[in-house]
Amino acid sequence: FKKMNGNGVQFHFLDTDFPVYTGNKKIFKLIEHARYQLWKQLILPIKAFSKNCNVVFCTDNFVPLIHLGYKTIPVFLDAFFFENPENYGRLWLWPYKKTAIPAAKRSPFIVTPTQYAKDQIARYTGIAEKKLVVIYEGPKDLNTDHEVFGEAEKLFKAFSIKQSDYILHVGTLFKRKNIPALINAFKQIKASGYPELKLVLAGSFPANSQESDQSLIIDTIENSGLRDQVVLTGYLSDAELAMLYKNALMYVFPSINEGFGIPILEAFKYNLPVLVANNTSLPEVGGDAVLQFNPFDIADMSLKIKSVLDDEHLRKEMADKGQQRLAGFSWEKAALELIEVFRKVV
Repeated sequence: FKKMNGNGVQFHFLDTDFPVYTGNKKIFKLIEHARYQLWKQLILPIKAFSKNCNVVFCTDNFVPLIHLGYKTIPVFLDAFFFENPENYGRLWLWPYKKTAIPAAKRSPFIVTPTQYAKDQIARYTGIAEKKLVVIYEGPKDLNTDHEVFGEAEKLFKAFSIKQSDYILHVGTLFKRKNIPALINAFKQIKASGYPELKLVLAGSFPANSQESDQSLIIDTIENSGLRDQVVLTGYLSDAELAMLYKNALMYVFPSINEGFGIPILEAFKYNLPVLVANNTSLPEVGGDAVLQFNPFDIADMSLKIKSVLDDEHLRKEMADKGQQRLAGFSWEKAALELIEVFRKVV
């Protein structure tokens, strides 16, 4: 970010000159991790200095410790590193504590996505709350091309699901997503009827085994006797996700820890009734448009889901409230608020 004469601003988008390794070979992942830190702490400062930047803004935790005529602003999405350190390897925890936190404390502002995230970050890092700025995110712009939606029938056939006859969850299947509890709640619902209803879990398992709930999820599905009713899609393209959102009956978000929860907004965008866990940031994002449940109480979860299943009027009312709630979230609004933060800095 560079302030120009008058009220104008200029942005320089600075990136690495080398392709980023995204494979799973451990040695190359370690090399990539080291290269990432080198880029953030040495190369980025030089590039920002050469462009005469006033502000270096990074959309993750890590900003340069070195200040060469500019100030830095990081984005702290959550406090997971502090809340669940057992899910992260030492090669991530060490630089986070030794680099990310000290660099953030040198920054005039740190952007966070919710008031909940702000409170947690202030609590664990000791960073003054006045430096933490809440800027809400917007929904992801999924591909909604009409020709792409023409492939929906093929997708549904591949997963043996029917339109408007499945409960949807979207996201990488981390432990904190609480998916086994959702499967057990779904089992209770199936026991009371709904022979055609399915549960679609759209997303892949994380590569980090410390964060993955793969074995427990698969065991829960097997033990539930619902192998044909619980669908694990694996990785899907944005277009495929859009198809699933558009044709779902409802969206259920049972996570026990979220810094924001963008799928809530995505579900609102596709007119879905949304049910969320009554904890962390989810009620803050969902507001009065969502129905809340106790994520640690299977009976409560299944009861709330069943109440929405059985009431078409309630589903319509929740979808309408979701549209109203969505109006308060957009990336354009977030961008304008970010620019105001940059202006304060310079």
